[in-house]
Parts: sequence; C-alpha cells; structure tokens
Amino acid sequence: MLTAQEYDSAARPARAIEELLDVASNGQLLLALVARNVKVRYKRSVFGVAWTMVQPAMMLVVLTVIFSHAFAPRASTYALYLAPGLILWHFFAQTTSIVIGEVAAGVELWRRMRMPKTALAIATTCSGLLNLGLATLPLLIVLALAHVRLGVALLTIPVTAIITAMFALGLALAIAAVAIYFPDAADLYQMLLIPWMFITPVIYPRAILPLRVQRLVTLNPMALFVDAFRRPMVDNTVASPASFGIMIAIAAATLLIGWLVFTRCADDIPYRG
Repeated sequence: MLTAQEYDSAARPARAIEELLDVASNGQLLLALVARNVKVRYKRSVFGVAWTMVQPAMMLVVLTVIFSHAFAPRASTYALYLAPGLILWHFFAQTTSIVIGEVAAGVELWRRMRMPKTALAIATTCSGLLNLGLATLPLLIVLALAHVRLGVALLTIPVTAIITAMFALGLALAIAAVAIYFPDAADLYQMLLIPWMFITPVIYPRAILPLRVQRLVTLNPMALFVDAFRRPMVDNTVASPASFGIMIAIAAATLLIGWLVFTRCADDIPYRG
C-alpha cells in the first residue's frame, strides 16, 4: 500500500502518452510560441507577409524561364502549373528543417524550464501552415485573374495542407530523435532534400515520365501530396478518395512513429549537445 508521499514509477503513463497529455494541457504555451514565430519572422520587415512568397517566387521565375518551353506540351501554362507544387514543397522542406534545428537549439531551454519537448516542433509546424496559407491566397488571386476555372475542389486544399503538415511533423521528429545521438543526421537530411525534390513531380509534369517510372513515383509520399495540392488549382479536380486514404494513412503512420521515437529519446535531450 503506497502512502501519499510515495511515488510509484510503474504508475507513470507511457512517455508518448505523457507527452501528449502535457501538450494538451499547455495550449496557451503553444499559442504563444506560434505568435512568437510569426512576430520574429515579420518584425521590422518592410515587406511583411510578402516575404512568405519571396523564395518560392524567385524559384518560380528561374524555373519558368528554364523549363517553360520544354514542358509546354504537357503544361501549357507552366508557371501556374509549377507554383502550387513549389509552394507546398517549400513548406515541407522549410518546416522539417526548422523543426530538426529547433530540437538542437532547445537543449539549453529544456535544461532551464519544464515544457513539452514537442512544443517547439508543433508550434513551428503550425506557423508553417499559417505561412502556407498566406502564400496560397495570392496564388489563388493570380489564378482567378488568369481566368483559370476554380471551384469547390479548392475546399480540399486545407485538408491536403494539414495531411502534409502531419507527415512533415512526424518525419522531422523522427530525424530529430536520431540527430540527438548522431548529429550528422540533420546534415544528411539537408543533402537528401535536393534529390527528393527532383524525384517529386514539382517542376515537371508526371506525364512526361515512362509509365513504369510513374508507378514508382507514386511510392513517394510527397508526390501524392503535391498532386493533391495542385489539382484543385490547375485542373479544378480533386485527388481520388483512395489517394486521400493513402495520404492520411502515410501521414498518420509517420506522425505516430515520429512521436513514439522522439518521446522515447526526449528525456536524453537535455544531456546532449
């Protein structure tokens, strides 16, 4: 029989569940972190939220100049075809990179105060979603001015964005957990992002690939996400229910694995670095 002062370590919930409960009870902290991220990003910025579009816009111009003629038969308005995929890829690559970096940067913070160790990662992902929305709105205006037919298919864009965010968060947590013990994992991920982008149909239409290669590309989760994000804006169509089912399954599995791996290693974070 335990007394009120005794502590039973066996009664402690699984670390993953404990972290989830800790996050749920610190909603105000998450909101504050998201607000901080937004303020830091745009504070004293002359162009404000326009900076959200700067990097994708620069890449859009360069890639359009280089590839517009090559891909014209498959994408007559290449710039409008390229933009949605480029914006979503930028969100994915930037969010995962920042989350991985913030885990290393948060070591000193976690040594000084108690807070959910996934809080920075979740806040960064939410901030990235906000930036993605801010980047997508001007694109929709441009599409409307270009007389591209838009319809109710646009309602699937937030769904695709959230699914992609789940995948990005899970992947980033898993890599960050590995980087706790092997710091080179973060640098290796940055190197892999470049070829990953080129095996994802971001800058080229999937239709130019041989049928066998197209099937292999489908195994790339980001190819599914980019296609589902692009379709409503380019073709006024939506991905099939089967595609959405696969995307949700991949994102949920990745997030679960990333969460389990990261929370299992989380207690070692303050003693690393």
